[in-house]
Amino acid sequence: MKSTPNTLYVTQQECHLTKEGETIIVKKDKEKILQLPIHTIGHIVCFGFTIYVSSPLMAFCAEKSVSITWLTETGKFLGRVEGAIKGNVLLRRTQYRWADDVNRSRKIAQCVIAAKLNNSRMNLQRFLRNRSGNAQTEAVQNAIDKLGRLINQVEACRSMDNLRGIEGEAAGLYFAVFDHLILHQKELFRFNGRNRRPPRDPVNALLSFAYTLVTLDIRSALETVGLDPYVGFLHVDRPGRPSLALDLVEELRAPLADRLVLNLINLKQVQAEHFEILGTEVNMTPECRKILISAYQNRKKDVIRHPFLDEKMEIGILIQTQALLLSRHIRGDLDIYPALVWR
Repeated sequence: MKSTPNTLYVTQQECHLTKEGETIIVKKDKEKILQLPIHTIGHIVCFGFTIYVSSPLMAFCAEKSVSITWLTETGKFLGRVEGAIKGNVLLRRTQYRWADDVNRSRKIAQCVIAAKLNNSRMNLQRFLRNRSGNAQTEAVQNAIDKLGRLINQVEACRSMDNLRGIEGEAAGLYFAVFDHLILHQKELFRFNGRNRRPPRDPVNALLSFAYTLVTLDIRSALETVGLDPYVGFLHVDRPGRPSLALDLVEELRAPLADRLVLNLINLKQVQAEHFEILGTEVNMTPECRKILISAYQNRKKDVIRHPFLDEKMEIGILIQTQALLLSRHIRGDLDIYPALVWR
């Protein structure tokens, strides 16, 4: 079984990343704090404006197909350095033609949205296990039932606008009861709906950051198989937006990012001291980001059985597998794109 390539997340400011032989060196105040063999790393992600990467290391990473991404401390994308583009140019040309084909785009979008709704529904069903009936469980069950009906509508939908409308309605149903899934620290982690840019409460700060981590991994996976992460089928083109990566994120929001955030809150691994309130804006502290990143890295090493391939694999490999399956569909090797429905 393949293992997930590691991602080196650098969150401490004033760190210097350099090359020494076949290894990556991380220094702070001229003291070596980390040394890693390059072959164990798939990506480097730097949070903040004062993390410095030497030119020899950038060239070395480009040669070894290790991407380097810079984000703000809150997770906003700044830039990226990578080596030569991988994959067959014919695959990308086919991708571009399909993105301009309304029917082909709709069919892929249907697969993605159906998986998203099924996975959101699964999250809610997990909440109901071993819980007796009350107002909260009734509200969650009602959302589950409505999501089930919307899944049927997705399969019959013939319009992209209607499809996006169904997705929006489903997201509203899911997040309307999301607060019920938070079982502890209710005063701090009260959830009244999604908000972002900036997040106005701790739950949204955690969710947005978790979605950023998933998006980065999916984007890298798409580039690895030769697809263009900026040309999607569900999300329309917009300058600077990785639309195809955002398409595939939809499958993984609920089972990977949302569940991760709920576990951190309900297990009390994040608490009040892990957040900074600046007026109406809520930011995660550096320690909070470390906690979430560590939990995400550990989660990617969990092993599940891929429902389409019927093979056991780490979740990190599963992310790469979805990109590969999409590329195989676009090449014509698969009749449909088998979007991931979590079990």
